[in-house]
Amino acid sequence: MNRMLWSGRQRRRPARRRNRRGKFLDYCLAAAILGLLVLVSARLDRVETRRIGGVAIINDGDSITLGTERIRLVGIDAPEYGQICRRNGTDYACGRQAREALAKLASGRSITCSGWERDRYGRLLAVCTADGVDLNRRQVEQGWAVAYGDYEEVEKTARRKRLGLWAGEFDVPRHWRDSHGGMVERNHDYFGAMLNWVREILRFS
Repeated sequence: MNRMLWSGRQRRRPARRRNRRGKFLDYCLAAAILGLLVLVSARLDRVETRRIGGVAIINDGDSITLGTERIRLVGIDAPEYGQICRRNGTDYACGRQAREALAKLASGRSITCSGWERDRYGRLLAVCTADGVDLNRRQVEQGWAVAYGDYEEVEKTARRKRLGLWAGEFDVPRHWRDSHGGMVERNHDYFGAMLNWVREILRFS
């Protein structure tokens, strides 16, 4: 009888140890979540919307510089400056033409850009306008950039009308970068935006 009672007590002890361990892990998880919330709250100013303006330096068909701020036009992807495409059986410098198209849109106008994301290279991802003209949209509309998380319907129209890049053959810019060792960046969609938000929140520099 005593042996049976002793055996029963022995079988119950591991359960108590597991309960204590489970409670300890719960406390640790709760503390970690609380710490993360405090960190996020303290650093929300990093992802507030920025609005800047001025005279722009056009880097290529989808990136500009305003003062000291490097800006990537969000939602679009234009050929890299050195990219070559083909039209009517002849190679041509489509990257330069994409840059020239954006420069023409911005020429003599004050540029205003607004955005809250930053890509992995520290560039502000923004929508930019020139005297009310949406530069992101217009580049896709004219066929000198492809949709990259936005402006899909605009791209369909440009493709149907065979404007810009669509008048010939070209490598999608992100594929061209992959094969030429260029900058790798995520698509400017909801998933990419969330990753950029998390990266900016956790950035300590």
